[in-house]
Amino acid sequence: MKEKQLSGMEAGKKGKVTRIEGTGALRRRIMDMGVVRGAKIEMMRDAPLGDPLEFLLKGYNLTLRRKEAMNVWLDLED
Repeated sequence: MKEKQLSGMEAGKKGKVTRIEGTGALRRRIMDMGVVRGAKIEMMRDAPLGDPLEFLLKGYNLTLRRKEAMNVWLDLED
């Protein structure tokens, strides 16, 4: 598997979170939403202008700004 930023995923692709970068409140907020190491996540769609992005995570839809999603790295499933 290859590692990629969450912000660079294409619609319909799935992956498993490997690491979360950043510090302080932003990192804590992302983790509080369920984006933790080992979590499976699927890219659903992005907005017409590219921001925000929508993901399926643990049975719910999660919306993140592209800048926030750049802090999350994952291994893509083939």
